[in-house]
Amino acid sequence: RTVDYLRDAAAQGAQFVLTPEVTNCVSTSRAQQAKVLRAESEDETLAALREEANAHGIWLLIGSLGLQTEDPDGRFANRSFLIDPDGAVQARYDKIHMFDVEIDETETYRESAGYRPGTQAVVAQTPWGTLGMSICYDLRFPQLYQALVDAGAQILTVPAAFSPVTGAAHWHALLRARAIETGCFVLAPAQTGTHQSAANKTRDTYGHSLVVAPWGEVVLDAGEAPGVYMFEIDPKEVETARRRVPSMANRRSFAQP
Repeated sequence: RTVDYLRDAAAQGAQFVLTPEVTNCVSTSRAQQAKVLRAESEDETLAALREEANAHGIWLLIGSLGLQTEDPDGRFANRSFLIDPDGAVQARYDKIHMFDVEIDETETYRESAGYRPGTQAVVAQTPWGTLGMSICYDLRFPQLYQALVDAGAQILTVPAAFSPVTGAAHWHALLRARAIETGCFVLAPAQTGTHQSAANKTRDTYGHSLVVAPWGEVVLDAGEAPGVYMFEIDPKEVETARRRVPSMANRRSFAQP
């Protein structure tokens, strides 16, 4: 289905296509993940989407893929890829912040039990400006985005698989805050609906893929229906927003309390 969506977007004239977090496998079952996930060099989703990017001559952000690693403890990587129109990998980013939370008595996540955190922030060049990469739970750590902007980022990507509870409470507010704080476009493709996680188990995600402008306006809210959603951005809006309120330039160091 991901390939079909990509082809549909390309047919509508898209130049840059973005997919959500864990495009290849939405699951909370470590046994299921161990069974289906592959190393980067063997991942069929990555290979197929690189071929499609090349075939259609488009830029592509694969929000992330769950991938096997050579880590001694057997944990996976949650890795985002930026693919150029030749199908080449221009940048990789491993999710830094692990979603280890207890939302309520029935909803608990321990992402670090199955995935090992990344350690490197990443920016990359695109025709629309410098792109800073992040994934889902990273959204709650503004210092990462400030570092990306210090490295030149004008566009921030936040592919996600937010839970319905935290999504309803925080998704829109946090994405708008990151855009306003940094004067960046924020592009946030998100998983939506109910996903078969393992035998007799499912996982629900919040949806609402968003595009937020540097001044904080929501350019696109895709709601809860899966599909292809088109948007346009004007890179000049980044300069305009930062000129109006130069908060990143006005930062000052201070003594800790």
